[in-house]
Amino acid sequence: MPRTNRNQGPTAHKLAVPAPRAILCQALRMTNRALHIAAYDVSNSVRLREALKILKEYASGRQKSVFECFLTPSERQELHRRMRDLLDPEEDRFLILRLDPRGKIRTRGKAVTPQDPPWFYVG
Repeated sequence: MPRTNRNQGPTAHKLAVPAPRAILCQALRMTNRALHIAAYDVSNSVRLREALKILKEYASGRQKSVFECFLTPSERQELHRRMRDLLDPEEDRFLILRLDPRGKIRTRGKAVTPQDPPWFYVG
């Protein structure tokens, strides 16, 4: 049986820690990305499902039909092309907005830390 202490589980030795070079490479890849907000209004349910699939490939967050995306210029062009090919210009709408990185971030509402309830019902 593998030896463990209170701070490590039996599989702790299997967890990979990213090398500093890998972290640096990831940070460098993010430098040419910009924050965009993408939104759609699609009238047909088939096109709506396809639009959702496409945007999920690019998004880091979403709420209903509005998505937060960190995109390179080429990814933005590719996303725009894919949505243009999918949507009907007479019935559907699609919008990509690049957010100014110098702008202040303003939020509304109160953040609540998620907590587990004191008990769970299993039945």
